[in-house]
Amino acid sequence: MRVLGALFRLAAALVLAGALAACASIPPGAGANPVDPWEVYNRHMFDFNDRVDRALLKPVAQAYEAVLPEPVRVCINTAFLNLGEPVNAINNLLQGKPSEAMTDICRFAVNSTVGLLGCFDVAAKAGAPRSNEDFGQTLGRWGLAAGPYFVLPLLGPSSVRDTFGRLLDFLDTDPLWYIDHIPTRNILVGTRLVDTRASLLQAEKVLAAAALDTYQFVRDGYLQLRRNLVYDGNPPRLLDPDEDDTPPPEPNSGTPGAADQPAPVPAR
Repeated sequence: MRVLGALFRLAAALVLAGALAACASIPPGAGANPVDPWEVYNRHMFDFNDRVDRALLKPVAQAYEAVLPEPVRVCINTAFLNLGEPVNAINNLLQGKPSEAMTDICRFAVNSTVGLLGCFDVAAKAGAPRSNEDFGQTLGRWGLAAGPYFVLPLLGPSSVRDTFGRLLDFLDTDPLWYIDHIPTRNILVGTRLVDTRASLLQAEKVLAAAALDTYQFVRDGYLQLRRNLVYDGNPPRLLDPDEDDTPPPEPNSGTPGAADQPAPVPAR
């Protein structure tokens, strides 16, 4: 029943998105970018998500920020991040990084006990930094291309690869879904959603001030961030479309360049 209910809500969201499609502004040439061939759909969904956010999520997040003191919000946010440590550990193992996975496990053990159920990040103060891993990154490390950019209903920016990754993270490794008491689980899921949205309020102000085309700014920023995460902050350089990808000849390789050619002997 829970799955059917979720599918019904998703279908309703898609229908509503279609009804609001005419509200989105589609620039000329939309879809010409190879990383965003579905730009027309994506802009419609981006506009729909923005309307839902402004009508519901943002006001709730603002009230959450106004009512709860900052130390309490930090504690809640840190506790939810602590619940994600097993996910980080699993994905670090799948990516062939056992030392990072062990750090994640140690962080979870320390912060869940000494850190009072993750309210305080004691492990970070002890020199154990937090990872940020998910199955979308793992698929990228395994060589799967990101595929086209894709805006998900209500969830926002993604790609084909990251959409499958989110689904696996959500169904298999999200610890909240293993709570049998449904009211408790729903409260925790809702609180995490509101807490996540509240943490983005300041970034939203920067976005509004910096971007002429908010959709393009979010898309490019998301794709760049995900690429950096897949390569742990050290991605290979992207080749310019007009750049010759033929490597230069090695020194003394037997095929010298023009500057290495011997000077012609003058005719006598």
